[in-house]
Amino acid sequence: MREYAAGRFANNLGSRIYAGTERYNIPVIKPEKSYEPVDWIRFDKALNLRRDNIGVHFYMDDYIFERVWNDADRYVDALSRFEAVIAPDFSLYRDWPTMVQMWNHYRKHYIAARLQDRGVTVYPNIRWSDEKSFDWCFEGEPTHSIVSVSSVGTQKEPEAKRLFLLGYREMVKRLEPTGIIFFGLVPDGCEGNIYQVRPYYEHIREVAK
Repeated sequence: MREYAAGRFANNLGSRIYAGTERYNIPVIKPEKSYEPVDWIRFDKALNLRRDNIGVHFYMDDYIFERVWNDADRYVDALSRFEAVIAPDFSLYRDWPTMVQMWNHYRKHYIAARLQDRGVTVYPNIRWSDEKSFDWCFEGEPTHSIVSVSSVGTQKEPEAKRLFLLGYREMVKRLEPTGIIFFGLVPDGCEGNIYQVRPYYEHIREVAK
């Protein structure tokens, strides 16, 4: 019974534990040095597709992809057939307790590390909440790597806009990314080697012409 409980209820730690960073044991994501454009499709839509040149992202509501954490073995296997995956985007709402935000940061890194163990091309998804999150939100992220960010949902409220740009600049300073896969509008002040991703429906509309 003890062994069953460890495997079934240990939040994936029964399968694999990563040593991680010195302070918080955040699993370390290896850098990705090159970027080949793919058709980026959200997780829940991509699983049913059977064609080449698809990348999977998780820029959507958490409840849609919570199953990736709850059944990591199954979904790591399913995701391993795609060209590339962006690390899961578990939310870091600034009004959530810090420990809850850090747990979501850990979960993102755990799934990303499991995918990299399978040989999947995984682009780090850089996410922050407010200035206080800068103390831990870059832990485990690689330097001099292609990374991904999303501005979706951050540009309507003044404080959210301010924090997005502040965190973006902090990311560039600390991680020195060689390229940034950017989902959503690119606000003024966001600099770097940016690969802006068009919404998938625009790509489909263009192909259909």
